[in-house]
Amino acid sequence: MTDDRDDADVYVPAAGVRPAMHGDRVLVRVEHRRRGGRAEGRVVKVLARAVTRVVGVFRRGRTAGVVVPQDQRLTLPIVVPRGAESGADDGDMVVAEIGRYPGLASDAEARVSRVLGPAADPRVETDAVIAAHDLPSEFPPDVLAAARRAPATVPAAALAGRLDLRDLPIVTIDGENARDFDDAVLVEATEHGFRLTVAVADVAHYVRAGSPLDLEARARGTSVYFPDRVLPMLPEELSNGICSLKPDEDRLAKVVRIDFDGRGRATGATFHEAVIRSAARLTYTEVRRALVDRDPDVRAARAALLAPLERAEALARLLMGRRRKRGAIDFDLPEAEVVLDLRGRPEQIVRAERSIAHQMIEEFMLAANEAVARELTRRKLDFLHRVHEPPAPDASEELARFLEGFGLRLRRDGDRPRPADFADVLRQVAGRPEERLVNTVLLRTMQQARYAAEPLGHFGLATEHYTHFTSPIRRYPDLVVHRILGGERVPPDLVAIAEEASRRERVAMDAEREIVQLKKIQFMQDKVGATYDGFVSGVASFGFFVELQDVFVEGLVHVTAIGDDFYEYREREHALRGRRTGRRFRVGDAVRVALAGVSIERRQIDFVLADGEEGGPWRRRRRRS
Repeated sequence: MTDDRDDADVYVPAAGVRPAMHGDRVLVRVEHRRRGGRAEGRVVKVLARAVTRVVGVFRRGRTAGVVVPQDQRLTLPIVVPRGAESGADDGDMVVAEIGRYPGLASDAEARVSRVLGPAADPRVETDAVIAAHDLPSEFPPDVLAAARRAPATVPAAALAGRLDLRDLPIVTIDGENARDFDDAVLVEATEHGFRLTVAVADVAHYVRAGSPLDLEARARGTSVYFPDRVLPMLPEELSNGICSLKPDEDRLAKVVRIDFDGRGRATGATFHEAVIRSAARLTYTEVRRALVDRDPDVRAARAALLAPLERAEALARLLMGRRRKRGAIDFDLPEAEVVLDLRGRPEQIVRAERSIAHQMIEEFMLAANEAVARELTRRKLDFLHRVHEPPAPDASEELARFLEGFGLRLRRDGDRPRPADFADVLRQVAGRPEERLVNTVLLRTMQQARYAAEPLGHFGLATEHYTHFTSPIRRYPDLVVHRILGGERVPPDLVAIAEEASRRERVAMDAEREIVQLKKIQFMQDKVGATYDGFVSGVASFGFFVELQDVFVEGLVHVTAIGDDFYEYREREHALRGRRTGRRFRVGDAVRVALAGVSIERRQIDFVLADGEEGGPWRRRRRRS
């Protein structure tokens, strides 16, 4: 990829890569151009090295060892000389520091700096992802010492001047495995409609700006969630202790109270330093069973909370309707939930549930975040905005052409679409076979949400002012916003904080995505030969992807594995079509597949068709005269 975006990229074949490695900044000489104008070149000099260490599997050889990197983009051998193994055994996952980079005729050399353990151990696999993304897994001693000094209970002196809401039936609603409860909610009836109370853990009371706890939280940026563990932003004494809104325990909180009329329109908001006592720790499943399934046992057990929960459902539905009416975009892309056995191996991969209980909390957090952003804007204060910029004009144009292939039209105001235009496309495609693909492509067209010191607006939510306020236990920007709302000085390096938080968020998301994909692959390892029903979820020139119906897993049917014809990629049709038979595989088509193979190294799942026609690579047959 060239520095100048207006210049075409230069293709460097494998033979011309040395002495560079993936990510290096290099000087490339263009040696010739192929038909079609594509430039080909060779690396002549490495200007800056990107990789200083690798995470991979150690393999012992006769004269030296090698590290096989987890990152498949690192393709050159990495040799570990005798004496540099640090006790690693064959098959161990290791972290290795590069001591010598590859030359034109020499391999890279590295020294093992840390042995993580057997590569097949599920916990070691997670350790490897943590190491590869350079995520901090241990807290420094001074941070742990500061956390241990935090009180286990709220002292009476801390209640002075706070609004006392301990008698309200306010509740937390989280997943079954949650341990840090940083927000609680209550919906009360008023003369003109509803009053929503969102109470958020007052982490700023315990984590002072510039303290060791604060500096560590800023460096981490966010908690990172894996199927078998959490890397918290704050030590457990805070995240699961005094800051967590546990039931029947006094807790300090920042509270937003928003009044709504009977149609769900906000009529006013107030902000308070408060003390609360959660009336119950509810789960999404429990609330869904009470409100949707009308389970008599759950309703009897939570009889005292049914009225506020039913009001909460009514308000949430009004808020959802109003948000959609203003043009907010609501993607329907299911997420994977990994169920582990006692050894940490994936036992099942299922679609994560998203019921009215989830939607209630989402709507109330959105309302609180937006109310805080409006208040800080009214006070003319600088703060951390959560921004989502509109798609670039060229991306919008490409999207419009893509949608035409499905008979869909993307309306635009000039060269840029409005949020309502995206939302309209999602409504048009709802229930159609290509709904999942269109959702995915629209999401990829949009820019990534990030933090900024400027009010650049939030395209996806169709709002001018938005921030993050409701999760200060697990997100550093929320903690900064708490301080500013509470009257503390605006940090002078707000721009740097925004950039750091955005970067740490992206690293966390990449790591979480990688470990979920790894668990999916592990789950399928012992199922080679098994057949499944699924549907075509994506099409490319090299084959099509299939998402299984009963297991939330996706894999590839390579074009060479379709044995009855020569298949051509029809981009406008989003399909592969057989040249001789006319057989077509298009997004949304139902298919039955067999698992052909699994590669942990390539992070890939391969399927073949299970209809008796996969046969092998198709070859043109000579006609008989």
